[in-house]
Amino acid sequence: MATATAPTSADDVNWPRVTREVADDLAADALARDRAGGPPFDEAARLREAGLPALLTPPAPKADGGADWRTACAAVKEIAAADGSIGELLAHHYVLAWSGRFLGSGDAAARFERRARSGRWLLAGGIDLPDGDGGTGDGGGSGDDGAGPGLTLVPREGGAYVLNGRRRFDAGVAVADRLVVGARCTRTGDLLVVLADPAHPGVSAVPAADQVGQRLSGGGTVGFDGVPVGAADVLGAVPRDDHAVAPFTALAPLALRLMRVHVALGVAEGALAEARDVSRAAQAARPPAAEGADPYLLLAYGELATAAHTAAAVVERATDALARGLPAGVALDVEEHADIAVLVAAAEAVTSRSAVHITTRVLELTDSAGFDRFWRNARVLTAHTSPARRLRDIGDHYLNGTLPRLAPL
Repeated sequence: MATATAPTSADDVNWPRVTREVADDLAADALARDRAGGPPFDEAARLREAGLPALLTPPAPKADGGADWRTACAAVKEIAAADGSIGELLAHHYVLAWSGRFLGSGDAAARFERRARSGRWLLAGGIDLPDGDGGTGDGGGSGDDGAGPGLTLVPREGGAYVLNGRRRFDAGVAVADRLVVGARCTRTGDLLVVLADPAHPGVSAVPAADQVGQRLSGGGTVGFDGVPVGAADVLGAVPRDDHAVAPFTALAPLALRLMRVHVALGVAEGALAEARDVSRAAQAARPPAAEGADPYLLLAYGELATAAHTAAAVVERATDALARGLPAGVALDVEEHADIAVLVAAAEAVTSRSAVHITTRVLELTDSAGFDRFWRNARVLTAHTSPARRLRDIGDHYLNGTLPRLAPL
């Protein structure tokens, strides 16, 4: 393992170089690790050693502006090109790192970020917003029954709580330093977002078994049995219904959806790049007297490269829109949120189709072991994304000017 050394000053970090080094390191044994499965302890250590979890945490350069969200998205995509599972793990961490800003006051966010920075935390978990039907929509994890977070908080003196219940999360539960979760207060009914320490004996994580793809993302079910939550561990409260959700708070699920789009795009680009290397090697090994390149092979790569470029262009527009909207904070209005939501939906619709198509065709173009992992990862990442639903919402906005709901689409 040869990975980047953790930076001593975030202001002097060349994040693209650091990311490239980590991605190269992960790519070297990606196939072997995918075949072995298991919780990503070593992979999480590589991310921590390189300092990547701190990219969005102050005093990272321009942490309050949009530039670093672009950098974070680029980092997620490059890591995902090498290993889709670790790209997803990092994507969830970056969105959760902004939990205090999305849901809490400025002071609460600053305290949370100082603790995360000093502890060099890698975060996992999930935040749900109300879906307008009396339940909560997915904002980073999967509820047990879709009707709520599955977790409860029993109040104690001094603003403290005791956390109980079970919940499934998509990534990082076995390797996280802190879990960011939503839980219902048994006294008031409020949905609070809190920090939980996975090292507490009352926390038990059961990794997801026999996953088709994204085998190393570290997803699984977490049980909480009498886990203490201090007053300082409460990051904020989620509004009771979707009508009360502020446009800025509603960026949280959009940020996660866009990060997952970058993961899918990275998987597609990684598959295409590896397939190109295999095809080049095959051509170089041909006898000198052999005819030139197969025109059908050239046509296939032209088609796939165009699909990847098209998806990347749509994703870039969505990324720029989110990066411009995030610095607005609570001043973000409904129309600005709608513009971001529509572009994120377009990125999802285009990328989900392109990722599956590219990884499927790569299987057909190569005769080498290991390319199935790209297809499996792409299928898992896009399984819960409905292009038809996204396109319908985009069409309704374009034709009728209908604003997307502030709760998750």
